[in-house]
Formats: sequence, C-alpha cells, structure tokens
Amino acid sequence: MLELLDLRDRRERLEPRSLEIDPSVADAVRGIIDRVRAEGDDALFDLTLKFDGADLRQGGLPVSPQEFQRAEEAVPSELKAALDALVERLTDLHRRQLPAEWWDERDGVRFGEVVRPLARAGCYVPGGRAEYPSSVAMTVVPAVVAGVEGVVVCTPPSPDGSIHPAVLYAAARAGATAVAKVGGAQAVAALAFGTASIEAVDRIVGPGNVYVTEAKRQVAGFVGIDGLAGPTELAVVADSSADPAWVAADLVAQAEHDPDALAVLIAFDADVVNQVEKALEAEVARAGRSEVVKAALAHARTVLVADDDQAVEVVDGLAPEHLHVVVADAAPFAQRIRNAGAIFVGEFTPVPFGDYGVASNHVLPTAGTARFSSGLRSADFVKVSSVVEVSDGAAARLAPEVARIAFAEGLPGHARAVEIRARGRRPT
Repeated sequence: MLELLDLRDRRERLEPRSLEIDPSVADAVRGIIDRVRAEGDDALFDLTLKFDGADLRQGGLPVSPQEFQRAEEAVPSELKAALDALVERLTDLHRRQLPAEWWDERDGVRFGEVVRPLARAGCYVPGGRAEYPSSVAMTVVPAVVAGVEGVVVCTPPSPDGSIHPAVLYAAARAGATAVAKVGGAQAVAALAFGTASIEAVDRIVGPGNVYVTEAKRQVAGFVGIDGLAGPTELAVVADSSADPAWVAADLVAQAEHDPDALAVLIAFDADVVNQVEKALEAEVARAGRSEVVKAALAHARTVLVADDDQAVEVVDGLAPEHLHVVVADAAPFAQRIRNAGAIFVGEFTPVPFGDYGVASNHVLPTAGTARFSSGLRSADFVKVSSVVEVSDGAAARLAPEVARIAFAEGLPGHARAVEIRARGRRPT
C-alpha cells in the first residue's frame, strides 16, 4: 500500500514536497484581487454567489448579533465545553510566547525594545469538505492574546447564507470582533485592501485551498501573512516498540484531511513496515472518509533507515509539518530534530492532540518551510521597535568612531549629523 524507499545502504537526503501553483490559478486569483480592489462589496457579493451559491445582498456580509445568538443556542453543550477548554488552553499557551519589553543603560545610552500589537488582523477559516471551529480558535486566540484590537474572521457561507453554528460560537468565545461571510481569494483581497463591509488588516493568517494560498502570496508585502500553506503533512518515526495499529491509525488520521495530504512512515526494519501495512488495511476499511483516505495514501511512502542518525537526517530533510516520534527513547530522539513544524513525542501523543490544541497551535509550516519558519504564535501579531536615547556626554564620546565608519562608507552627511552633536548645542 505504501511506496517503499530503502535508504539503509545509502545516504540520501530526502527533499520536501514543494508547493506548486498552476499559472492558471495565479491568473484567476489576480483577476479576483483586481476586481475586489475596484468594486469592493459588489465584487464580494457576486463572487460569493458564484463560488458558494449564497446571495448575500439582502442580509449583508457581516454576521449579525442575532446570528451569533442563534448559533450559541444551536451548539450542543458538550461541544461548547470542548471549545471553551480549547480556547482556555490556547490562551495559556500563547500568553507564554509574547516577547517582553526591556530596557537597559550603558555608558550614557539608554536602549531597549518596546512591544506593540498590530491594530487589525484577519483570520481565514476554510470551509468546503468540513467545518473547522478549531481553526477559528487557533487563529483568533493568539491575536487576541497579543492585544490586537480588531480581529475579523472570514469564512465561506453555506448556500443559504449561514455559517456553521460551531464556527460562530468559537469565534465569539475566542474573542473575534467580527465574522464576514466570504471565502476564497476574494476574502484575502478584502482583508488586504478593505471594502465597505470589511476593514483592511495588517496581517492575514490561516490556511486555505490553493486559491487562498495564491492570494496570500500575491498580497504579501502590502500586508503581512503567516505563510503559504500547502497540503498537510505527517512523518512518523517508529521502531519495533511501536504498536502497529496505533501507527496505522495515525496515518489514517492524517490522510483523512485531504486527498493531497502526505503521510510518511520512517522505520528501521521491514517487519515494522509489514505490521503497519497490515494494520493499515483494517484501519482504512473502517475509515469514515474512506475515499479521501485512499486518495491520500496512494502517494504515502515508507522510508527504511539504518539507525537514529539516518532517521534524523531524513526528518530534517523533509522538514514535515507534523512529526510523531514513536520509538523506545522518544524524548532524546525528538531533541535531535531541527526541522519540524510540531513534534509529538511518544505513543500516547498522536497528532490530533495538537490539532485540537492540547498544547500547540495547528497552523504550521508545510512544504518544507519548517526549515526556516515556525507555527503561528502570539508573537506574530506584535511588532518590536528598538528605542535608543543618547545623552549629550555619550554623543560626544561616540561621535568620532561613528563618523569614521560613516566616512568609510562614503556618507559624510551621516558623519556631520553626529559630529555637530559632539560639539554641543549652540548658546541661545
């Protein structure tokens, strides 16, 4: 069932799956963005009717207070309790991530850093195959914890113009200030440039389909983004101590996300692979989204490695979004990993615990970008500014050496700006 790559007798660094976007998608997205910039809400109404089948011209794009109230009444109490707990855990996690303001003084120079939240943030929450209240919490909570004043959620509506009650409940519970009934590239354009109904934001976060990803790429620079998300990924490192049925369940849990999801099993001997594949057949047979699972597993793979060192090399080369370490000494192995979006350690820590915020955010880098980027954090919603205050005495002392560097770089104006301060203020 799984494609096998045996690397035990050779050293080969695996490359991550790249994020490739068809030029036709880029062209379509460019047209959507241009139209939203030119036509504002009118474009959003037309595009939402075209892509989602919802006519919102009468009811409008923003979710009303009455809709929030009906949603709260519709969500089962057990799900409310679970979402409340998720928000609480995420709040605790993201409070720990905020950078702190600091100050110091050295030889007459007072210096430090001040931390300021962004004014507004946009959180994209996908629809389509499923509804994702967890993604609402994952994107909204870190922004709220950071102190962002305006946090707007954009998510595509159903054909009747409604948003799933659990999504609205999660948005309210997490602290979103508004929810707009718009999805796709048009939502990204609205968040980036603003319309009558949706005020422009400073940063756009959250995963989406290829059109959303391409739209984020095209507006990046004009507005901040969290990253470009490709299909979800999982690498599992398993030795003979791993329960094959549990590993198989982990692979299926990843595969049910998306037909393009990538699952990779990294093992040390063929017996483990055979046992997992046998268990996988039974697991796929009971899968609730079997067609999606089968499509994803069609491009899953197994990598056989000689030892821990090679396993670490393979993982770091793949730089997976999720890594699950299921070996006898899982914690020491996990400490050796450099490149992974999130690392789940031990047999009792499957990735779904992270998906639902036990102690991590599930908005993570994909397509090998874990090599140089991190998952979504509260720190992504603040800016840090350096602050320097030089006393008159320090100005006189520092000016000569600063001027020498300025002259060496051919910038005499820089030198003069410090030298005149070294001479002090003119008498009044």
